[in-house]
Amino acid sequence: MIPPTRGISLSAMGSSITDMSLEQTLGADIVTAMKARDQNKLTALRMLKTALTNKSIEKGRALDGAEELQVVSMLVKQRRDSIEQFIKGGRQDLADKEQAEIAILNGYLPASATDEEIAAAVTSAIAETGATGAKDMGKVMKAVMAGLAGKTVDGKKVSEAVKAKLA
Repeated sequence: MIPPTRGISLSAMGSSITDMSLEQTLGADIVTAMKARDQNKLTALRMLKTALTNKSIEKGRALDGAEELQVVSMLVKQRRDSIEQFIKGGRQDLADKEQAEIAILNGYLPASATDEEIAAAVTSAIAETGATGAKDMGKVMKAVMAGLAGKTVDGKKVSEAVKAKLA
């Protein structure tokens, strides 16, 4: 970034101080959690930062915004799977801990798509692709996910909605 000269603000240069990457925001939030001595939040944030760093190393470059959100979504999905297993195993205490981590991680994801938005996207995707049966489910799923881009979407919910409409 070019340092601002006299009379030129950062916002006039097309940049904004508030445009922080997820990693920068995460670093600031980790410091805040440390100062507040919030161990649960700190653990979840450190886990997220580690996952982002590992993915960045795996790719061999810095992650873009979509890839960062994909990592956060993957972690939320892992937590949901863990909750199911903990409940089956009779470990409600661990399930509650995982649920608290999901609440923290959801703060870093865009707004979730509502059931109504999913249903509308499924209906328009079926009309758009001309799908008639279950064999067209892949085409419809691809169109629905593209239509809901920019929102957090549970693929399982979308899949169930598509199956119900095509059945």
